[in-house]
Amino acid sequence: MPAADPVRLTAFVKGHVQGVGFRWWTRARALELGLVGTATNLDDGRVEVVAEGPEQACRELLELLPNGPGRVSFVAERWSPARGDLRGYAER
Repeated sequence: MPAADPVRLTAFVKGHVQGVGFRWWTRARALELGLVGTATNLDDGRVEVVAEGPEQACRELLELLPNGPGRVSFVAERWSPARGDLRGYAER
């Protein structure tokens, strides 16, 4: 059975998630799951998490996000086909 096509998860994490190591923690979890992407602080206080790879690994990362450092009050998710334009995992 061929492997499923990779997916792209974009998650917007709301709460007290800036200045508490949330992006570093997210990068570590994503790399453990074999994902590529970014974790970016947004001007409105949210963190945008983008991850590409196998759907199951992306879903595992999504489930972990509420348990990261700080206080997560809400996570909004968007799914799309992987673009293949990401390498490694960057904090921005």
